[in-house]
Amino acid sequence: MKTIVLDGRGLRIGDVALAARFGAKAELSKDAIPRMNASRAVVERCVDESLIRYGITTGFGKFCDVVISRESNATLQRNLIMSHAVGVGDPLPDEVVRAMMLLRVNALAVGNSGARLSTAQALLDMLNAGVTPVVPEKGSLGASGDLAPLSHVAIALCGMGECFYKGRRMPSAEALAAAGLTPVELAAKEGLALINGTQCMTAVAALAAYDAERLARTADVAAALTSQALRGIVDAYDPRVHEVRGQPGQVECAARLRALLDGSSYTTRQGQERVQDAYALRCVPQVHGASRDAIGYVVGAVSRELNAATDNPLIFANPDDPSGGDIISGGNFHGQPIALAMDFLGIALAELANVSERRLERLVNPALSNGLPAFLVKDGGLNSGFMIVQYSAASLVSENKVLAHPASVDSIPSSANQEDHVSMGTIAARKAREILGNARTVLALELLAACQAVDLRGGPDGLSPATRAAYRALRSVAPMVERDRVMQDDIKAAEALVSDGTALEAVEEALGA
Repeated sequence: MKTIVLDGRGLRIGDVALAARFGAKAELSKDAIPRMNASRAVVERCVDESLIRYGITTGFGKFCDVVISRESNATLQRNLIMSHAVGVGDPLPDEVVRAMMLLRVNALAVGNSGARLSTAQALLDMLNAGVTPVVPEKGSLGASGDLAPLSHVAIALCGMGECFYKGRRMPSAEALAAAGLTPVELAAKEGLALINGTQCMTAVAALAAYDAERLARTADVAAALTSQALRGIVDAYDPRVHEVRGQPGQVECAARLRALLDGSSYTTRQGQERVQDAYALRCVPQVHGASRDAIGYVVGAVSRELNAATDNPLIFANPDDPSGGDIISGGNFHGQPIALAMDFLGIALAELANVSERRLERLVNPALSNGLPAFLVKDGGLNSGFMIVQYSAASLVSENKVLAHPASVDSIPSSANQEDHVSMGTIAARKAREILGNARTVLALELLAACQAVDLRGGPDGLSPATRAAYRALRSVAPMVERDRVMQDDIKAAEALVSDGTALEAVEEALGA
């Protein structure tokens, strides 16, 4: 597995997944070191000359006019992270916290934060050693950045709070010692440099965007299987139809459906059995394509934020001229770009689930399934088959409709109205992540139903080669339902195939063959 090199400029969403989810190691780029040292020199000169600069020689938020003495500077930074570590709720997943740590080091590597190189390296060593702070999931307003969750990371770096290490939850000081690491004593500006940014919402966003791209491709596979089970009409995917509209996601999705369905004996042509299909089949390129375009926008916004300097104040220094430099207070910590993107992602993923559930309904409903037995089971009445599978899908899409309400349109002033507009970006990101999980399950339910329908229609031999690969992947973990049985294990297995990409990889290998 490759080593992720952090230079503050070239981090990608896939890199975040590698480090956060799959344990890839990370290191600081040599190119980042002069920038980091130059900005640190500006901070130290500010302290030496007793210049009044926010968060370095003053208090925070409404206390920005309170001047702090040089002797109290270390205490100021320590007090900052302790007082701000007030997150509540269950701990964030390890992979999210690991992504937060990676992103925070990369933000320091941009060279505008003023933290010491040793502090950034200590956080990186913690990540590479597998010491993961316990970070409560709730408590961030998304401006000034993700103060509460990032403070829980910062106090762990300093030997306070709790961490997970080798499967155990323990005091941070104990975890650091077990990993051979030493707690950090913060210097001027470093507490602020560690917590004032968008790295919690962006960590959730990066992993969600990574998964969303794969889920959108999986949705096409599910639609292609269902289309064959329902003897769908392929004319609706004719390239001419989509080119005259010109929406890129739609054009791409239609082309993918044509490839997925190529070689199938189950599909039909318009007029062969009926003139046109219902929207859930006929409009797959339009619906899936719009979600693809939305996901593409999200990927762009998140990719930019991965390599952004998002704290305050920002230090502007020239490594070739250590005598100069400016300290400027601004608002790059404001999470609005990610808040809007995550609300958009949640809506896009909810729509993938919505149309999937409608296809599932057509599979189980004998009035809509073009000859399939009611609820996809033999001896209906004695057996209920997939009747309640559709209920579960309907429940999830209904829940998604609630979760898809945007968080970014809300704002509650804080810090005595000094911070009078906030983004709620971390709430938006967490909601999108939850919608993603629900959508993944709905698609797994559709895949189960579609494969059951294929078996009842005549078996996998009539499937296209690409979708036959998905069928085989599913059937390797979930056999056909001959009569009613407990289907919980089947659902979990199908979810795992969707989540880990096994089914998708089998299809894409078949398409590439």
